[in-house]
Amino acid sequence: MKTTTEFLSSAHTRAGASAVRPVVRRQAVFVALTFAGMIGGLVGGWVGAPDTAVWACYAVAYGFGGWYGLKGSLQSLRVPEVEIDLLMIIAALGALYIGAPFEGAMLLFLFSLSGVLEEYAIGRSRTAISSLVEMRPESAQVLGEGGESAVPVEDVAVGDVFVVRPGARVPLDGVVESGESTVDQASLTGESVPVAKGPGDEVFSGTINETGSLEVRVTRAAEESAISRLIHMVEEAQSKRAPTQQLIDRFEQPYVLGVFAMTAVAIALPLALLSHAFEPTFYRAMTLMVAASPCAVIISTPAAVLSAISAGGRQGVLFKGGEHIETAGNVDAIAFDKTGTLTEGNTRLTDLAVREGARIDGRPLEETALLRLAAAVQSRSEHHLAEATVEAAAERGLETPSASGFSAVVGKGVHATVEGQTLHIGNPRYFETVTAGESIEGLETGLDAVRELEARGKTSVLVVSERGGAFSVLGWLAFTDTIRPDAAEMIASLRERGIERIVMLTGDNERVAQYIADELGIDEYYAQLLPEEKVAHIEALQERYESVAMVGDGVNDAPALATADISIGMGGAGTDVALETADIVLMSDRLERLPYAFALSRATRRTLFVNFSIAFGAIAIMVVAILTAGIPLPVAVVGHEGSTVLVSLIGLRLLRFDG
Repeated sequence: MKTTTEFLSSAHTRAGASAVRPVVRRQAVFVALTFAGMIGGLVGGWVGAPDTAVWACYAVAYGFGGWYGLKGSLQSLRVPEVEIDLLMIIAALGALYIGAPFEGAMLLFLFSLSGVLEEYAIGRSRTAISSLVEMRPESAQVLGEGGESAVPVEDVAVGDVFVVRPGARVPLDGVVESGESTVDQASLTGESVPVAKGPGDEVFSGTINETGSLEVRVTRAAEESAISRLIHMVEEAQSKRAPTQQLIDRFEQPYVLGVFAMTAVAIALPLALLSHAFEPTFYRAMTLMVAASPCAVIISTPAAVLSAISAGGRQGVLFKGGEHIETAGNVDAIAFDKTGTLTEGNTRLTDLAVREGARIDGRPLEETALLRLAAAVQSRSEHHLAEATVEAAAERGLETPSASGFSAVVGKGVHATVEGQTLHIGNPRYFETVTAGESIEGLETGLDAVRELEARGKTSVLVVSERGGAFSVLGWLAFTDTIRPDAAEMIASLRERGIERIVMLTGDNERVAQYIADELGIDEYYAQLLPEEKVAHIEALQERYESVAMVGDGVNDAPALATADISIGMGGAGTDVALETADIVLMSDRLERLPYAFALSRATRRTLFVNFSIAFGAIAIMVVAILTAGIPLPVAVVGHEGSTVLVSLIGLRLLRFDG
C-alpha cells in the first residue's frame, strides 16, 4: 500500500521523527471516522433510518477513508505510476455506484487502517537513529594554551587532546595520554564489566568514563568515530527493503493494470462489437470490478496479523509490524548477544570461600566474617565488583564496620584499614605490584583457586590481611554475570522447533564466552567483537542460512540487529536504541517467550497462505463466472463477502494461539 505509506514517509523525511507523529495521529482519527461512518450506514440501513442519514454516514466513510489514498494516487499519476491504491479507490466508487456502499466503505477502512500500522512501524524503526544520536556528546573539553575550552565535536581535529572527567561520556575516539580510570564500554563492545584504561589504551566515543580523569588524544574525526559508524550502519541496514516488499512492488503494476484493462474491455467490447445497452454493460463491468477488488486479500492479512500481534502481546511478545511475523517464520539460524540477553546483565557475587587454616585474632575465619570485612573495604569504592560485594553483604543482613585509609589501584585492586588490620582485595596483578617481594601465606592456594574460577568464566579476587608486616590470604571472591535460569531450556526449545544453528556473539573475553557456550550448548561462539565485527558474522550466517535472527539488548547490538533478517530486543533491560531497532521485543526480559514467538510466526505464515489461497481463488472463480455465466451482482457480493468473512474467521483463530 504504497500511496499512504510513501506520502507519510516523505513527510517523515522532511520533518523528522517528531513531526510525523501528528500526521499518524491524524490518519488514525481518519480511520476511526471511516469505521464510524461505515457502521453507521450499515446499522442505519438495517433499522430503516432515513436515506439522508444513511448516505451521510457513508459519505463520512468514503470521504475520510479515501482521503490519503486519493491524494497519494494523484501524486503517483504525475510520475506517472498506477498503483493498487488507485484500484481500491475506483473499486470503492464502483461498489457505491452499483448499490453496495458498505462493501466500498469497508474496503477503504481496511486500506487506511493498514496504512496507519505500516507507518507506525516505519516511524518506530527510524527513531533508532535519534536514540543513537543522543549518545553522542555535542562538545569536547579540549586542552589548549589557555587551558580547557568547550569545542563542538565537529570542530575537534585529529591530534587534539581533550579531558574526560568521571561520569562523562567520551566525545571522540582516541588514545589515553595520561590518567587512569575504568570505562563502561557496554554500549559499544557489550563487555559485561567496565574496562581499566591507562596511557596508550584506546577509548571510544559514546562510552562512559567511570572513576578517574583522562586526557585523550583524538585519533578519528567526529564523522568517523565509533558512534558515527553505528549510526551509519543502522541507517544503511534499515534502508534495505524486505524481500516481501520487493515482491509486492514488482507485481503491483501488472496487477492493477490488468484489472483496469479487464474492466475496460468488459465495457468497451460489448458496446463496440455486440451493440449491448450501456446500463447492463456498465453494471456487469462494475460487478467485475467489485469481484476483482482485493477486499478479501486485504482483510486476510490484518485479520491474521493483528490477531497474531494481539496473541503475542498477551504472552509478552511485541511484534512491531506484520512483515516481521512473516519473516520470523522462516528463521533457521539465531545469533545471541551474551550480556543482558543470555545472561542477566548484572554483576553478582557468586563464590565466597575461606582459605583452609585462615584465622583472625586467633580464631578460625568464617565465610560471613570474610564477607563482612570485604564489604567494609569495598563500601568505599564505586567499582562494579565492590558494589556486588556490598550488595551481597546487605542481602545477608551483615553490618559492615568502618574502614579508613582507603586507596585504589585502577584495574587491579583496593586496600583499607578495618578493625586494626589492612585488608587488600585485588586480582593477581595487584599482588604482583603492591605487595611485590612480600611473603604471603597461602598465596599459591589462593592463586590456584582464582585460576580455577576464571576458567569457569568468573572474575575473581583475593582477600589478603596485612598485620604487623605479615601477609596472609584470608579467602577469595568470585563474580559473574550469571546465566539466565531459563536460557538453557529456551535454547533446547528452539532446537525442538526446528532452529538449525544457534550462535553467540559477544564483546566479552574468550574464557567467559567459551564457558557460557558450553553451559548452554551453543553451536558456535565468537568473542571480543566490536559492533562492525558482529555485523560481519551476521552477514556470514546469512550466506549459509535462508533467514537469520539476532537477539540483543545493547547499543552495540543495534547494527547487527538492523542487519539481521529479523531482530529481537530484550524489553526490560534493553537500551532504547536496541528496542527501537528490533523488529520483535520480548517484554519484561521474558527470554522463554522466544520459542513461542517463532511458533506463532510459523502459524501465522500458514494462516496467510490459506487465506491468500481462498481470497485469490474466490476472485478467480467470480471473475470467470461473471465473464462466462453472467452471474448477477448479488451473487458476486455473496461470493466476495463470503470469502472476506471466511478469511477473517480463519485469521481470528490466531487470537487463541498458545504455542
